[in-house]
Formats: sequence, structure tokens, C-alpha cells
Amino acid sequence: MRCAWVPLNDPLYVSYHDEEWGVPSRDERHLFELLVLEGAQAGLSWATILRKRGGYRRAFAGFDPAAVALFGERDVERLLLDSSIVRNRAKIQAALANARATLAARETRGGLAAILWEFVDGKPLQNRWRTLDEIPAETRESRSMAKELKRRGFRFVGGTVCYAFMQAAGLVNDHLVSCYRHAELAGG
Repeated sequence: MRCAWVPLNDPLYVSYHDEEWGVPSRDERHLFELLVLEGAQAGLSWATILRKRGGYRRAFAGFDPAAVALFGERDVERLLLDSSIVRNRAKIQAALANARATLAARETRGGLAAILWEFVDGKPLQNRWRTLDEIPAETRESRSMAKELKRRGFRFVGGTVCYAFMQAAGLVNDHLVSCYRHAELAGG
């Protein structure tokens, strides 16, 4: 059985749930990608972002923070015309700011992964939710993460976005206990 939020008639969604969501990641490029995508999702459905993910990868240099950090205003204007991504100036500019902040994180405290994983003491939090209604939109940890990321120059990283990011990047195991992935990821 899978988590109740997965539309079983959508192979892209099923694959995302089964292979990626909740798998602990310490890879800087992947973490940067998830931060950008979760920020882009704000106010939209995850299905929209999932379907545009390939477009995001093309538009944002495969989520290479060093390459994206070099983007300027001409790139912003180019991206605003790119229908393969969410064409929102603030979200595009946030992605560029987040790339620069990711590079700055390399200079301190062991990089982006070290900063993010500090909020869960280096290992995934193991939740035991039985229903979707039990899962919070944000937590003390996600609010603290948001505050720290904002302090470091990241944008579109509020407590709710950070919690969705924590779920996606495996900092928390929020698969329902009835889902086969919960037990698989419980060892983190």
C-alpha cells in the first residue's frame, strides 16, 4: 500500500513517491533542486511542478548551483518566457539567490547539506502518521530551518516550504505507517 496522497493513475507521481520522496539526500545539487522546486510549488499543486521538472532542469543548468549563481537579469527575462517552468519573477529570482546562498554555504559549516541536516541532528526524524490529517504543514524544525536559511540569503523558504522540502529530501520520514516505503526508510 502507498501513501494516500499518491494518485495511482499517474505514473510520474507513483515513481516520485516510490523512488525519491523521503529518501535521505545529502547531495548538494539534489538539495538545491528540491529547495528551488518546493519554492516554485508555493501556491501551486505539486503535480504542476513534477510535470515541469524536466523544464526546470534544462532552464536551470541541471541545478548546478555554480552555473545558476552566474545568471543575471537577461537570464531572468529569458526564463520569464519559458513555458516549461513556472513564470513567476519572484520565484525565478529566488532560485538565483538560492544558488548564490548555496555557494556561500560551501564556505561555512561544511556546506548546504551540513546546514540542513543539523535541524534533525544528522538523521531523519521517524514519524508514525496513520492518516494524512495527522501530518503537519510545518514544525518547529522547519520554522527554525526557514529562519536560518533566510538569514543566509535564501528566499521562498518559509516554514511550510521547508517542511515540504524536509519530507522530499528525507530529513523526515512522513510516509504513512501503512505505506510500504515507511518501513523501508525507517532505518534512514
